[in-house]
Amino acid sequence: MSTPISGLLRLKRAALRGAFALPFPVQRMLAGRTVIVDDQELAVEAKLLLRFLRLDGRDELWAGSVADSRAAIDESAQIVDGKPVPVERLETAVPGPRGRLPARLYTPVALAPGSGLMVFFHGGGWVIGNLRTHDALCAYLAHSAQVRVLSVDYRLAPEHPFPAAVDDARASYDHAVRVAESLGADPEAVAVGGDSAGANLAAVVAASPDRQPAFALLLYPRVDFSARRRSHDLFRSGYFLTARSIENFEKLYVDAEHESDPRASVLLTTDLARFPATYLSTAGFDPLRDEGEAFAARLADAGVPVVLSRQLDLIHGYASLFALGGRFEQATAEAADALRTALALRQQTQPEGTQPSPPRHTPPTPC
Repeated sequence: MSTPISGLLRLKRAALRGAFALPFPVQRMLAGRTVIVDDQELAVEAKLLLRFLRLDGRDELWAGSVADSRAAIDESAQIVDGKPVPVERLETAVPGPRGRLPARLYTPVALAPGSGLMVFFHGGGWVIGNLRTHDALCAYLAHSAQVRVLSVDYRLAPEHPFPAAVDDARASYDHAVRVAESLGADPEAVAVGGDSAGANLAAVVAASPDRQPAFALLLYPRVDFSARRRSHDLFRSGYFLTARSIENFEKLYVDAEHESDPRASVLLTTDLARFPATYLSTAGFDPLRDEGEAFAARLADAGVPVVLSRQLDLIHGYASLFALGGRFEQATAEAADALRTALALRQQTQPEGTQPSPPRHTPPTPC
């Protein structure tokens, strides 16, 4: 949802938009030298954005303090905000274990009743981010996938450390299933999704033995606090999500005692056989790449229908940058197509004239 912005932010947005509106050969020249790591070449769009961020004095997600990091992600969302997407927004709230949680329902214009619904959890290391920072992405997913999207403003650390966000995510998903019909959605086609930390929460909800969403959309998820993998070392700096950013968010969210708790490190969940069909994306130049792909492998080994898509030339957070076009939009459109197809297939396989069973008993459908 667009909000008034200052003259300085308006200038930054115009500069960024202007750079991305230039002919591609000019973008390539401005982006600088070719970057190849692990046999992957960084996209011109990603190089151009990283150069813009460095010129703006921002070379990583963590901005020095919780308050500054929250302000920075709010500012970034306003700078990259694109043209309005034709969806209806409804400000609402969902019941959480410690009170009502702000939420926003996105409904594509003229969407027929009985469509799918996705409960979405925003990224931001469980410390930053909110409904505003992911407003454009939620609107885009709703419109492109032609599903309703319920974005939930779960409680953040350090004020509310683990497992507060998990408890909020589970409560909001349960509520969405209960009220799906009243929202115009099919209660048998309620998916979960999110990006980064939000994808972690979506995965934890989907892994709960007493729940089974219709589908899981996991964009570059954090799934394991207990280990550091090769991609953590390869991309520890220079690609916006740095090792320092990860470490700061991690220590604010979860203490060492709970790092191996499956509600935090969902990769360590013992039994994933009941996990729903899943689209899981990773970014090639992302410290979290390898753990996300390890989780996809575990799902496949458990017999879960899973599509793993490595966007090998992009950086962490690419979906929030879709409005810049190019590779950012292509990769985000792929995720939206996966969501649309999965929920449409799910609804087509429901037997006519039967009473819907509780979500936890519904078998997964291949993507």
